[in-house]
Amino acid sequence: MPERAHEGHYLGFDFGLARIGVAVGESITGGARGVTTLQAQQGAPDWDEVAALIDHWRPLALVVGTPPQHADGTESAVARAADRFARRLAGRFTVPVHRTGEAMTSQAARQRLHDTGRPARGRQDKHRIDSAAAALILEHWFAEGGIA
Repeated sequence: MPERAHEGHYLGFDFGLARIGVAVGESITGGARGVTTLQAQQGAPDWDEVAALIDHWRPLALVVGTPPQHADGTESAVARAADRFARRLAGRFTVPVHRTGEAMTSQAARQRLHDTGRPARGRQDKHRIDSAAAALILEHWFAEGGIA
């Protein structure tokens, strides 16, 4: 059996200006799970926390969800900030960084949590929703054939 060069962990990020959901996934299964949510100040996380996650998981690549464009085709401020976050990841770490479109992942994550019997209720569950959304982003990237 040939060796699978791309087997291993990947980290996915659901970017937000106040919080950034993080998930880990495996290319062999195409599945992912939320691991944490980072606090951010105008989209800037504590980079030491990001470094600790990368050191712990030793991912083959990082995947950042990018919000869709406005209906008129222009890029939103959050999309520009997500792109800046992806560029900063690439500049700080020696891990490939990929972008993938994300739309409605927070709503889908909320539904997934509900379907698994762990519904998200109120403000205290925003962190669970963010990390679950990051898992959906990573799973979408795997499904689209995005393997580094």
